[in-house]
Amino acid sequence: MKSRRVVLIGFGAIASDIAAALLAREPGYALGVLLRPGSPSLARVPESCAALASLDEVEAFAPDLVIEAAGHAAVRDSVPGCLSLGLPVLISSIGALHDEAFLADLVATAHKGGGRLLLASGALGGLDYVRAVRHAKQLDLRYESRKPPAAWSAELQRLGHDPATLSQPVTLFSGTAREAAALYPQNLNVAAALALAGPGFEATGVDVVCDPAATGNMHVVTAESEFGTMALTIANRPSPANPKSSWIVGQALLAAVEQHFSPVVML
Repeated sequence: MKSRRVVLIGFGAIASDIAAALLAREPGYALGVLLRPGSPSLARVPESCAALASLDEVEAFAPDLVIEAAGHAAVRDSVPGCLSLGLPVLISSIGALHDEAFLADLVATAHKGGGRLLLASGALGGLDYVRAVRHAKQLDLRYESRKPPAAWSAELQRLGHDPATLSQPVTLFSGTAREAAALYPQNLNVAAALALAGPGFEATGVDVVCDPAATGNMHVVTAESEFGTMALTIANRPSPANPKSSWIVGQALLAAVEQHFSPVVML
């Protein structure tokens, strides 16, 4: 079997974990890494990966799949071009899609070029249930992010709190998923994923809580409709490289890659 060809956009903590896992798996993967010329991340790219610096080089590499794991700016800078080449693009930074006009442009580009926009579940679960009830007439969908002070140090300090001595939970935000994704681009991608799986950004409620008692990155989703109720709590361990992100995100992307290439797909 020929190698599966994958391009990674960016090479931060998540992308490097994905690369290491794919390079160790059978059947083999041929990997390319798209980075801006002069990027400091180039020094960490394994010799077995092709370093790519432009959309033309991505096209020449001829990937079967492109994976974005570099943040909102990378979605805007690189994803449209990949879609225009007719490539399937797996997006990690789903929060970038809170911009309604930008999302519409991506969809139009995918239609025109033959590409496909694939959205990773990331740190969240239960999206299959949310998709099933998204058209319910009486759907009430809410998401709560609850993380320890280490994940919100700068935000707490701006509000006059000392992260080291915080003793009570502090609600940093309460509003819609669209507002949350715009305000917290680095750590509210799950709110955007929930909104896109469900009734949309305006109809999905979000609370962001800093809790000194939290032992990990906790996600609480509640859904109530005429079809029934769901209450889901997930406690993810923070990424060793970035406490604002959950360690499971890289594994979720790897699972999505497996599904993309598998002859059996669970929807």
